[in-house]
Amino acid sequence: MKKTENQMLVIFGASGDLTARKLIPALFNLYVANHLPKNFVVLGVSRSELTDKTFRDRVVYESDYLKEKTKKLGKDEIKGFADKLFYEDLGNSYDTDYKSLRKRVEELKTAHETSGNIIYYLSTPPTLYETVAHNLADAGMNTQKNGWKRLIVEKPFGYSLETAKKLNKGLHQYFTEPQIYRIDHYLGKETVQNLLVTRFANSIFEPLWNRNYIEHVEITNAESVGVEKRGGYYDKSGALRDMFQNHLLQIVSLVVMEPPIGAEAEEIRNEKVKALKSLRVMTDEKVLFENTIRAQYVESVVNGEKVKGYREEDGVDPNSTTETYAAIKFYVDNWRWHGVPFYVRTAKRMPTKATEVVIHFKEPHHQIFNEQGMHRKDNKLIIRIQPDEGILIKFGVKVPGQGFRVERANLDFYYSSLAETYVMEAYERLLLDAMQGDATLYARADEVEAAWEFVDPILNYWQNGKDVRMYGYAAGVWGPENADDLFDGKGFWRNPGENLADDPGYCVIC
Repeated sequence: MKKTENQMLVIFGASGDLTARKLIPALFNLYVANHLPKNFVVLGVSRSELTDKTFRDRVVYESDYLKEKTKKLGKDEIKGFADKLFYEDLGNSYDTDYKSLRKRVEELKTAHETSGNIIYYLSTPPTLYETVAHNLADAGMNTQKNGWKRLIVEKPFGYSLETAKKLNKGLHQYFTEPQIYRIDHYLGKETVQNLLVTRFANSIFEPLWNRNYIEHVEITNAESVGVEKRGGYYDKSGALRDMFQNHLLQIVSLVVMEPPIGAEAEEIRNEKVKALKSLRVMTDEKVLFENTIRAQYVESVVNGEKVKGYREEDGVDPNSTTETYAAIKFYVDNWRWHGVPFYVRTAKRMPTKATEVVIHFKEPHHQIFNEQGMHRKDNKLIIRIQPDEGILIKFGVKVPGQGFRVERANLDFYYSSLAETYVMEAYERLLLDAMQGDATLYARADEVEAAWEFVDPILNYWQNGKDVRMYGYAAGVWGPENADDLFDGKGFWRNPGENLADDPGYCVIC
């Protein structure tokens, strides 16, 4: 494992939910596992009137998110972590002079010998990213003369291609591209990273990973919850911006990309950008009408309980045309994937929570078992990202007895079976990578813009197109009735269950 240098983590927006719910628990896990450097401190920064003590109480001693973890540890060990946390009140605004902040950083650096290495984590609304970067630069806190400086920014990174370019340009005035880490927690998931290993470390898959053997690729992100308390934000965003443009297109890039020259961060990111740029951009209204579906969940009864429709949710416009379901069919214009359709969907209020990639292989060209039920029972490679993380291969086996009746069997692997191995949570992995300067799992500026180049025309069509439809689907079902219309021929969505192997295949018990 790489050595993690002494450093300081400065979190802007430290009094917010993300810090307490994700960042501090991730740092706590790294601390318990001895992954933090010897000299390391966290400085929380926000506009709330907190002290070092009240900040520690909020995010450690009285935190609901650490309650279960701290039960297993002694007081000294918990105190050892809490004592690494400090707080600085910025006052009424993030747009202020950072001289006092710089002074506090210098004091902590000297007292705890953290060196001049600093990560600035912007857990703030994106509208403040450039403001914070500007003020850090004005205070001389972005220079790398006495140690490196890195800037981590959260999604959403832009609202459109134009705003993403503007944000990139704004940040580049104060920090260079190698200093900027755009975080996408989906890339911190082991099963997402395992896509690369599955493809490029196994000779049973890589020769088949092309248009000659793959019929189509299907990616589903299903959430069983609605918009919860995020109605105000979600209504300005929608499923395409909230999930597809970032998380799902990141997964698409890992499926589509060519083998990188090596495992270095820039080599992998170069290929991801090429993959995103090879997606066929749809601009014709007829093409967009035939290849995109948007919908909203409506009032229903789920498990005996009445569930609100999207337009009845708090903070949502009663006449909203924001989608909670988005399904897109598209093609990739390169040699490997020519003619292979990709089907990607994301939605709220589905029957279960699941995210998975399904590779559908072509049927054998000569079907000698066609009458025995093999038709349309294609071989599948299913990579489950969450929950029940693992890999499943579906293949045909002969049913014992006379004749050649064929049924599907499952060959599977589950991450939960690695009892001896601790699997890092997404933010643990991403924070540790940033501390070590590994940008492999972070998005580059051109990568973000390439994703928006594909998504922008779809959003524009949904906003201004002539024949645009907004379909409805009852909360708790698998989307609108016409969801399968995107598929060629007799194809249809695989509706995943909570468990990876939702159909156990054929077996003989006795």
